[in-house]
Amino acid sequence: MKLLARLSLIPFLLLSFAAAAARPMISTVAGDGRQGPTSDGALATATQVDNPFGVVRGPDGALWFCQYTGQVITKITADGRIHVVAGNGKKGYSGDGGPAREANFNLPHELRFDRAGNLFIADMQNHAVRRVDAKTQVITTVAGTGQPGYTGDGGPAAKAQLNQPHSIQFGPDGSLYICDIGNNVIRRIDPATGHIATFAGTGKAGPTPDGSPIAGTPLAGPRSLDFDVAGNLWLVTRAGNQVLKFDLRAGRIHHIAGTGAKGYTGDGGPARDATFNGPKGIAVAANGDVYLADTENHAIRMIEAKTGIIRTVAGTGEKGDGPEGDPLQCKLARPHGVFIDTDGSLLIGDSETHRLRVVK
Repeated sequence: MKLLARLSLIPFLLLSFAAAAARPMISTVAGDGRQGPTSDGALATATQVDNPFGVVRGPDGALWFCQYTGQVITKITADGRIHVVAGNGKKGYSGDGGPAREANFNLPHELRFDRAGNLFIADMQNHAVRRVDAKTQVITTVAGTGQPGYTGDGGPAAKAQLNQPHSIQFGPDGSLYICDIGNNVIRRIDPATGHIATFAGTGKAGPTPDGSPIAGTPLAGPRSLDFDVAGNLWLVTRAGNQVLKFDLRAGRIHHIAGTGAKGYTGDGGPARDATFNGPKGIAVAANGDVYLADTENHAIRMIEAKTGIIRTVAGTGEKGDGPEGDPLQCKLARPHGVFIDTDGSLLIGDSETHRLRVVK
C-alpha cells in the first residue's frame, strides 16, 4: 500500500517540477552592480559596467550592448567573458577612419547590425549614427555632422544634421530608420543611395490620432523603434507615453497602447487603457508580443499580441537592485534596453543597477 501511495504521488511531483521549471527567472548576465570601467576579457558577471542601454544578439552569436556613460560598446562571448569592441572609454567625437577601439563616443545609446554584419551605433550626444565595418573594424559616421540640427533631407545622410538620435533599426528592405527625438521625427536612410529623408513626424511635437496618415502627422518624442515579422514599424513615444504601430503598406499609424497620461496603471486590461511613465525601449517578439522598458516606472511590460492585454513581466514599480529569482520581485532601476533573444529570453539593460539582466 505504501508503494502504491508513493507511486500515486509521482504524477503530482512531475507536475510540480514542470511548473517550477516553467516559472520565469531573472538573473544577471553582466555587471557586478558597481558603476565603472569594464575589465576587458573578464568574466562578465565579475566586472563593472557603466549604464548598459541598448542590447542585441550579434551575428557572431555574442551578446552586444552599449555602455551609455562608459562610452564603449562591449560583447559577451560564449565563454561568459566580456570584451570591449568599440570606444576607448573617453567622451568625445573622434576616431573616424581608424580602429573602432580607439574612437571616442558621447553617450552611445543603441546598436544594430545590418545584413552584412556591420555594426551601427546611435552616438546620441554626438548627434550621429556611426558604423563599424565587420571586416576591418574601422569606424565611420554614416549620418549626422556632429552638430545638432534638422537639415539635409534629400541629400547624403553624412551631411545631414540630427538632434539626439536615440534608437535605430533596419527595415525589411534594408533602410535604416532613426528616432531623431530632438526633432520629433523618424528619419530614413535609403540603402541604395545613402540619402536621408523624414519618414514620419512634422518637426514639432503633437498628438498622433489613431488611423492618421504617416506623412504629415506629428509625433511626441519618438524614442525607440522596432519591426515585427510582418514589416510593421513599432514606436514608443517618451513624451507621448504611448505605443504606436506604423502600417508601412497602408501608410497609416495605429494607436496600440497608452492613454497619453503619465502613470503606472492598466495591468491585466487592454493596453490602450494603460498608463506609462517615460517609456524608453521597445522590442517585438517573433510571436508579435511587444515588450516595453517603462523606464520611470522601473518595470518591463508586455502587450500580448493575441489579446491586447498588458502586464508587467519584470520589476516591482519601485527603484532598486534585485533580488534575482522571480522577475516580479526583482527591483529594477531605470531600465532602457530591451531585446528578445533567439530562444525567447528577455534581455534588459538595467541601466542604473549597472547590470545586464535576462529573464528566461
